[in-house]
Amino acid sequence: MVSAPFAALGASFGAPVAPTPLPAPRLVHVNEALAASLGIATDASARERLATLVAGASVPEGWTPFASVYAGHQFGVFVPRLGDGRALVLGTIVADDGTPHELQLKGGGPTPWSRMGDGRAVLRSTIREYVACEAMHALGIPTSRALAMIASPALVRRERPEPAAALIRSAPTHVRFGTFEWLAVERDAAAMATLVDYVCDGFLPEVPPGHLADRTIAMLHVIAERTARLVAQWMGVGFVHTVMNTDNMSVLGLTIDYGPYAFMEGYDAAFTPNHSDPWGRYAYGAQPAIARWNLERLGDALSLVAPRARLDEAIAHFTHTYDAAWTRTLHAKLGFMRTTPGTRRCADVFIALLADQRADFTRAFRALGTVTTGSDAPAAARDEFAHPEPFDRWCIGYRAQLRAEGSDDARRRASMARVNPRLVPRTHVLQRAIDAAERGDDREVARLVAAFAEPWSERDGDDDLLLPGPADGHALSCSS
Repeated sequence: MVSAPFAALGASFGAPVAPTPLPAPRLVHVNEALAASLGIATDASARERLATLVAGASVPEGWTPFASVYAGHQFGVFVPRLGDGRALVLGTIVADDGTPHELQLKGGGPTPWSRMGDGRAVLRSTIREYVACEAMHALGIPTSRALAMIASPALVRRERPEPAAALIRSAPTHVRFGTFEWLAVERDAAAMATLVDYVCDGFLPEVPPGHLADRTIAMLHVIAERTARLVAQWMGVGFVHTVMNTDNMSVLGLTIDYGPYAFMEGYDAAFTPNHSDPWGRYAYGAQPAIARWNLERLGDALSLVAPRARLDEAIAHFTHTYDAAWTRTLHAKLGFMRTTPGTRRCADVFIALLADQRADFTRAFRALGTVTTGSDAPAAARDEFAHPEPFDRWCIGYRAQLRAEGSDDARRRASMARVNPRLVPRTHVLQRAIDAAERGDDREVARLVAAFAEPWSERDGDDDLLLPGPADGHALSCSS
């Protein structure tokens, strides 16, 4: 363990806060692979100590829990003072591969930025975040990770009284767009320069040393490109973050702060499960534009130390990087080896077909791997469409495009199976695990973590995880 370097930056960035313990912690799950890479033991006695740590009842010597302060645009409205209302940075461990893991306790009680809240997390949202972190990691999508999770019999009131919980999550750093926005509010150019150096020196090796303005612009360029690639990956698996506020955007291009997220089932560009977003600001299809908008707000903040026009030039890299990344992603999902006007038209028509019939996004793309160049559309693919005739017509052109590029059926099917996951965490599947855990049965949580660690693989005994949820969906809450 090394002491928390972010806390060492000083009072401009937050404050030390001792966690408030949760009673009678039950260790719901431990990420043994991540723990091993961090040199954390998971034998019986170590698990007891870990449960105590996650519950906030012990802080090892040399650790200084620290709550960060930041600002943010929440659903488009600027809030000048937010901060970690229920999260505490504990410290940083360097993994075997040299990667820093900043450990953060979520649900550890009130902080100076709890905004009259209790600083707690509920079991429902803690399970959802824990499973999502590890599922996204297995899908190859940059994300925070989950180390361990506990439940407590203590009740927390949200829409209803719910069991409290806490988790320890990790990321190289939890600095977010809103961290820079806070320093802009304070007009603290010296602290802004400190933060630019902290981010670049510690986590963005692509950015060389240099004059502050030049370094800030280069940093924003990298952030824009990383964010573009991240959002293209989200779109490729039907992931909807649902709370893309600037305070929930990582400067490293990671998926962080999982709220009422969902993996889209029936294709709908306007889909969002968050009942706090009735206007669809953060809907599936809106995510690329929102990411660009958020980068512009980051540019506003960074204009404290760099020329705005040059910052805008850096932000402009988002659009062409996203367009290229999404084109590559979509073509790979369709099994195309190269991009032509014909493959673009074919891809556009397939997305329109999914939208017209609200076909299941994950299942439909996975089933496309069964299409061959020299036969009719197979039942596995046709069956994903309530009205298969339009799909049959599309498939004629699709097979023609595949033949034109000399596609080999076996190789294409193998490559498509590596980009079209068989499993994603469906909302109703998560809810089933939540219901069981609230009764004290954690086996379904463990089952999901194990299953989603192999999202591409054919596995026996998990067919229930492939089934779409109820047609009327499941509205989710921002509360946690």
